[in-house]
Amino acid sequence: MPQKSLLRRGRQYENAARLIPQASGLSRSTVSRRFVRSSAKKLDVLLSRRLASEAFVALVVDGKAFGEAQMIMALGIATSGEKRILGFVESGTENSRVCADFFKSLIDRGLRYHQGLLVVMDGSKGPRKAIAEVFGDHAVVQRCQWHKRENIVAYLPKSQQAEMRQKLQRAYEQPTYEKAKPALLRLRGELKLLNQSAVISLNEGFEETLALHRLGVFKELGISLKTTNSIESVNSHVERLTRKVTSWRNSSQRQRWLASALLAIEPRLRKLKGYRYIPMLSRRSGTKRLGIQIVAPACPCAARRRGRESSKISTKNGIYPWPHSAACFACINICSITVVKKIR
Repeated sequence: MPQKSLLRRGRQYENAARLIPQASGLSRSTVSRRFVRSSAKKLDVLLSRRLASEAFVALVVDGKAFGEAQMIMALGIATSGEKRILGFVESGTENSRVCADFFKSLIDRGLRYHQGLLVVMDGSKGPRKAIAEVFGDHAVVQRCQWHKRENIVAYLPKSQQAEMRQKLQRAYEQPTYEKAKPALLRLRGELKLLNQSAVISLNEGFEETLALHRLGVFKELGISLKTTNSIESVNSHVERLTRKVTSWRNSSQRQRWLASALLAIEPRLRKLKGYRYIPMLSRRSGTKRLGIQIVAPACPCAARRRGRESSKISTKNGIYPWPHSAACFACINICSITVVKKIR
């Protein structure tokens, strides 16, 4: 039977493969076994690679459903603006114990966080509790403004949702904390007349939705870090690569497929928009958590030259040691007189 006729009639992988000399032995079961071995290696690479070689200033955390399982993933933003997929953990729900163990595993692999870390996430309580437990006051949480806005308008009648959505968007887009907070408080007054439950939703995590504003970097980095869009984009690519799998048989299959998809996606991830302003975030995420704000670039170099071992800053609440990471980044710019103010 002619080869073309066989291909036209059969449309079967094994019959087509036999027509190609180099494809001998490539049955579907053979291909499946090779993929299992290859994807298992990729899973091991992703979950064991060291993280100490790069300095990360932000984590973006989100979950994705694989059948009945929930895969909680972390995307790291390096000081260069590059995005790195740090890993994932499988769980039934986004509970705090699983998330805490996941974050601790990242630290064991070399993730550094004492210099200050911005964590972008939605309103899930499990990951939020785990962040406080593992990173403590070294982490500043930025709640996803898109999720918060949609949660609020969901309490309103459909006829009122579009208008309130626009108002919330305009309030969150204010360039400074001093402008954004009053705008949101005015909207809270409007919501009190419409739906008290919507007011409760706005109040929950209110300050965390304005973390970038409080850090003074919303104008520069808000476009990239005010929402979880960077990891939502990764999830969309994962969905595209795995959508033909209609039945997830076991945990091994889920994790191998996800690891293979993530490693295929990672090289195509673009740098963070506004990455040139990341040093500004690095300085301020390290100092804001201590209740102080750098107004002018400064470092303890001059103090060391005068024979002092360290520089300290006095506030009404006590004396805090100068954050070393802030000094390191400030040195890149200029050594000048320290100017600080208390955050209100």
